[in-house]
Amino acid sequence: MHRSAAPDIALLAVDILREVLSHQRRLRDGGCAGTVCRHCVRHHLEAVRAAVEAGRRIEFVLPAFPVKSPNPAKVSGPLPDMAEELALRFLDALCERIGAVHAPGAVIRICSDGRVFNDLLGVSDENVTAYARGLDATIGRIGARHLEQFTLDDVHPGAGHEDMRALLTDGHAPTLEELRAEVRGGGAPLAMYRGITRFMLEDLSGPQWTGTRSALQRKCRDLAYRVIQRSRAWGDLLGELFPTALRLSIHPQPCSTEKIGILLADTPDAWLTPWHGVAVETGGRFTLMKRAEAERAGARPVLADGRTSHYVLEPAANPPVASPARACA
Repeated sequence: MHRSAAPDIALLAVDILREVLSHQRRLRDGGCAGTVCRHCVRHHLEAVRAAVEAGRRIEFVLPAFPVKSPNPAKVSGPLPDMAEELALRFLDALCERIGAVHAPGAVIRICSDGRVFNDLLGVSDENVTAYARGLDATIGRIGARHLEQFTLDDVHPGAGHEDMRALLTDGHAPTLEELRAEVRGGGAPLAMYRGITRFMLEDLSGPQWTGTRSALQRKCRDLAYRVIQRSRAWGDLLGELFPTALRLSIHPQPCSTEKIGILLADTPDAWLTPWHGVAVETGGRFTLMKRAEAERAGARPVLADGRTSHYVLEPAANPPVASPARACA
């Protein structure tokens, strides 16, 4: 019986991974090939096979959903909106599809990392708390049964927010010198650094910045290292706390690495996320855009509970986009 069951376990593990990797967020020229990269399947196969064989639910950790960008040209406000709701619905539906073939099911633990580096973005801890509560409310409202939220507050309950960040960095972060050496080596670390720098420049170039563009660029290059440093520390801590979980990432990833990059929304920009943009409905489907771009294209806001939920753009006015990503649901 054992000999006949073993191949079924292996095939089921492959099926589960194919479902996840069909939404893979890939690093450009990162080495993946095919609609579902067989090298990435092989890299994560043992972890999934072990869970299937033990009759455990498939666990994922996803450091994501930190806080809305502070730049009003990118988002419509500080709280979760339709952009987050669509992403949460997609993640829950992904777990549902896994549960259809693996009875114990799956869970995605959203490790909200806003508290990890919000001070670097100039976002208040009060806004981080409000955003996290808004995520919990959205998860409950849409009836998502396979999503859990985990934050730095859960690691150090009752501690001050600055103390939380200091404990995380002191205990788990690489040095800035080590990170600079990695970036100088090129490849994925350099791509990550450039992507984070671009996001920092966009986030901080709102009306609150009164200095020169060149000064802001220098500031963002320095801050990008610190964001990566704390993100690396957060990931290291999560690896200790959830050692059997598969690691998802909202950033594009190279082939056959520890993390699986995953697309949360339909967007032509592989780096754009729900907390850096707005949901725009056009032609019966949603995509992500930066708020200013949506408004320039003629999109109109849709209100819910007195604030903007998303935008609607008439198909005739929709600007052409190159190589759109796969839909989020």
